[in-house]
Amino acid sequence: MSSPAEHQSASEPTSSVSPAQAIQSPSAQPEKPSFRVYRPPQASTTSPRELPEDYFTPSAADLKAAQASLSARTQALVNAPLRNRAVREAEETAKRAKYPTTTIRVRFPDRTQLEKTFPSTDKIKSVYAFVRECLLEDVKPIKFVIYQTPPKRELRVSDPNVRDLSLFDLHLAPSSVLHLKFMEDSLNHVDVPAPLDASVLALAEELPIPPDPESTSPPASSSSTPSARPVGSSSSSSTSSGPVKVPKWLKLGHGKK
Repeated sequence: MSSPAEHQSASEPTSSVSPAQAIQSPSAQPEKPSFRVYRPPQASTTSPRELPEDYFTPSAADLKAAQASLSARTQALVNAPLRNRAVREAEETAKRAKYPTTTIRVRFPDRTQLEKTFPSTDKIKSVYAFVRECLLEDVKPIKFVIYQTPPKRELRVSDPNVRDLSLFDLHLAPSSVLHLKFMEDSLNHVDVPAPLDASVLALAEELPIPPDPESTSPPASSSSTPSARPVGSSSSSSTSSGPVKVPKWLKLGHGKK
């Protein structure tokens, strides 16, 4: 009959590898980083184009869309007390299930950006901890604040109205771009590189260039399809194509006279 010591030695594996040795093993695959780093956009390739003054003047369609959005929000506020509590809770649960994660981009003063995806149930302190971990060792003790704009809203961990809410409750899901400001003003200049650790900067990549809105305009409609016009608008082409049709209700109104 074998002794307990002999039984224990027989049950142990013949070779054991520590986690540190497994990481250092040449055959081990490097762990994929859980975040991304974007370099500041180059002025020669991504600088904003000069826009004419009338670009900033809202069109009739813009005003109509804004009015529709304002009316919808007003109706939602008016009808909110009339909605059943169970319906509101069901909608809230559906939204939380739809956005289980939140992607956050933190933009430094020099326009370098850190991006990471968090569970939507995380608090804003998780974002602060992630950013601080990426900083240089001598910069980590310096305080900073993360804020959202527009309008400007500081997301301070010391604020009880912020620290106790999840990223979803802060309306940051499914994705948001936040800004960072150091308490030491010398780090807040656009010509000062983001004080990130060398291992973080080694992962930096180019920020994808957004498509030109002029190049993504919808194709013009074919000549066989009539173009849509607002109700009540007139066009010279409509008179040349034939007589204008009179609505049936208008004919009935003339018949009664």
